[in-house]
Amino acid sequence: MAQVIVVGGGLAGLSAAHTVLERGGSVLLLEKLAFCGGNSTKATSGINAALTRTQQRLGIHDTVDSFLKDTAEAAIKGASPKEAAAKQAEMEGKDAMDPAVNPYLDNNKRLVYDSAPSVEWLIEKFGLDLSLVGRLGGHAFPRTHRGKQKFPGMTITYALLEKLEAVMEGAPDRVKLVTKARVTELLKDGDEVVGVKYEKEGSMQEAHGPVVLATGGFGADFTEGSLLKKLRPEYMDLPTTNGVHCTGDGIKMAQAVGGATIDLDMVQIHPTALVHPNEPDAKVKFLAAEALRGAGGIFLDKDGNRFVDELQKRDFVTGRMWEHNKGPYRLVLNGASSKSIEWHCMHYAGRGLMKKFASADEMAKDMGISVDKIKKTFDEFNQAAEQKNDKFGRKFFVNLPLVTDDTFYVGIVTPVIHYTLGGLKCNPDGEVLTESGKPVRGLFCGGEVAGGIHGKNRLGGSSLLDCVVYGRVSGGSAATYLMDKMTKGGVSGGSGSGGGSVNLVVDPSTKSVTIKFDGSSSSSSAPAAAGKSGGKVPRDTQYDFEEGSSSDKSAEAKKGGPSSGKQEYTMEEVAKHTSAEDCWVVVGGRVLNVTKFLPEHPGGKEAILLYAGKDATEEYNMMHPESYIDKYAPQTVIGRVKGSSKL
Repeated sequence: MAQVIVVGGGLAGLSAAHTVLERGGSVLLLEKLAFCGGNSTKATSGINAALTRTQQRLGIHDTVDSFLKDTAEAAIKGASPKEAAAKQAEMEGKDAMDPAVNPYLDNNKRLVYDSAPSVEWLIEKFGLDLSLVGRLGGHAFPRTHRGKQKFPGMTITYALLEKLEAVMEGAPDRVKLVTKARVTELLKDGDEVVGVKYEKEGSMQEAHGPVVLATGGFGADFTEGSLLKKLRPEYMDLPTTNGVHCTGDGIKMAQAVGGATIDLDMVQIHPTALVHPNEPDAKVKFLAAEALRGAGGIFLDKDGNRFVDELQKRDFVTGRMWEHNKGPYRLVLNGASSKSIEWHCMHYAGRGLMKKFASADEMAKDMGISVDKIKKTFDEFNQAAEQKNDKFGRKFFVNLPLVTDDTFYVGIVTPVIHYTLGGLKCNPDGEVLTESGKPVRGLFCGGEVAGGIHGKNRLGGSSLLDCVVYGRVSGGSAATYLMDKMTKGGVSGGSGSGGGSVNLVVDPSTKSVTIKFDGSSSSSSAPAAAGKSGGKVPRDTQYDFEEGSSSDKSAEAKKGGPSSGKQEYTMEEVAKHTSAEDCWVVVGGRVLNVTKFLPEHPGGKEAILLYAGKDATEEYNMMHPESYIDKYAPQTVIGRVKGSSKL
C-alpha cells in the first residue's frame, strides 16, 4: 500500500495525517511514546487566527495585515532574554515587512494567511468549541481562540485523535497508528527520502513512503550530548515545560540526509512557569497560561511592586525578571480577571499551583508585606489605566479596578524553557530544505521541528496555529508528492517493495473521487465514523501496558472480569499507596492502580502523583472525558471505593 509516513503524534502530526486522508492518501502514523498528543496537549492559552467568524461575532475588528505585522515584528525583534530590550530598541523603526529585513517573511505569511481557514477547519470538521477570544502579549487585537472548558491544546489535539481513530475503525485500509515506535533513521534512495527505519519492541522495522516529520523540539534534552547543551549551555539549569520526548530526534535525522537547520540557538524562555510550594526545584514545571495576563493578571515582585508591562513579548518579560532580580514573583488575578478565565484558575488551584485569597490583606500576609504596599501598587495601576499612561508601557487594560476588598488567585512564577524556535529549514510548502535552499525530495516537516516559522520570537497562541497550519501544509505537500510518484509508478508499498499505479474515478452525480492504488480503491470521502472493518482495527497503540489489547480489556471490564475491579477498598486503604513505586488514585468511585501507567501518562507522572492516595475525580474530570479510562487504560482499574456503585 502506498502511504505517507507521519512521524510524531502531536497536533502537527495529526493535522498532517488528516490532510493526507482528505487528499485521498493513506497514512502510517508513528509515535515513540505510548500515547499520542505530545506537547500540544499542554498548550493552555489557545490558537491564534485573524478574521474568524468568532471574532466577527464578538465585534473584534482584527485584520490579517495586523496579525502579520505583529508576527513579523516579533520575528525580527526577538533575542535571548538578556538581550531582548536592546534588540527591540535596535530594530525599532525597521520594516518587518521588508524581506531584506525579515528573512522569515514568507513563512510568517503562510502562518497568518492560513490562520482563519485552519481555525474554521477545526470548528467545522471536529466540532470544536473555540468561542472565546483573548489577547496575549505582542498582539494588537484579541485573536487567541479557546473553548469554555479544559485547556485548548488538549481539547483540540484529542478531537483530532478521536476522529483519526474513527477513520481507523471505518476505513482500516487508510490509516495505521503504531505507538512506542521510535524512528531512528530516514531511508534514502539517491537524493530522495523513501521511508524510515524504526524500533518497535526491540526489533528494527522499515516502512516506505514520503515522510512528514512532526517530532517536536529539543527543550527536554539535558544530556551531555544534547543540542541544548551544545547551543545554550547557560539554560541547562533551568526547568522545562516540555515532555520527555522533546530530544531533537527529527532534527538530527533530517541533518543526516542533508536537511539544513536555522536558528537552533534560539530557545524561547517563557516567564511564567508555576512553582509548586512543595516542589520548588522540580525540573518539569506546569505553565501558567499567557491568557491569565491577557485576562488582566499583573506581576508583583517580593515587595509588592510591578516591574514590567505584563503584555510585552516573552523574551522581554523574562529579561526584566532576571534584571529586576526581586523574586519570588507572583502573578495576581483579581475577582473579575479570574472569573473570565475561571476554568484555568480552578485547575491551577486544584493542583496546588495557585492560591485563592479572600482579600488583599490575606495575600499580603502570605507575602510578608504590608497590605498598604499592595494598595499603593493597585492605585497606581488603576490610575495608569484611566489615563492610558503606564510607566512600564502597558497599553491594554481589562477587568479593573484593582481593589483590596476583592478575591484573588495568586501563583508564584519563574522563567522556564518552553519552546525551541529553531529547527529544520523549510519553505511555505513544508518541504525540508538543504543548505543550498533546494527541497530534500520526499521529506516534509511541521510543528516545532520546523524552524524559521516564527523567526526569533514566537507570539503566544501561535504554537497550536503552527501545528495546524504547517501540519496541514506538510501533509498536503506529502500527499501531492505521493500522488505524483504514483502516477509515475515510483512509490514502494508500505512495508514491502514494488511499483504502483494510480487511477482516478470521478463521479459527478455523487461529487466523489475514488483513488485506486495498486488496484485497491480508496475514496477521498472515506467514512470518518465506525463501519465494517472486517476485523481488528489496524493499529498497535500499546495503550495497554500488559498483554492483551486495550479494547479486549475494556470489554472484559464491562463483563465484570479482572479489570472491572469488583474488589472494594476504603479510602484509608487507598491512602496507603502514595509513591511512584506504589500509586493508587480514585476516579469516579473507581480505584485505579496507576503505578505502571505513571511513566506513560501524557501529562507526566507528576500530574498524577499530586493525587496519589487521594480522590482525583474533580481534577480528572476537568481534563478528560470519563470514557478515557475504559478506552486507554482499563487495566488500571482494580476495584471500587467501598459503598460506591461505580464499576
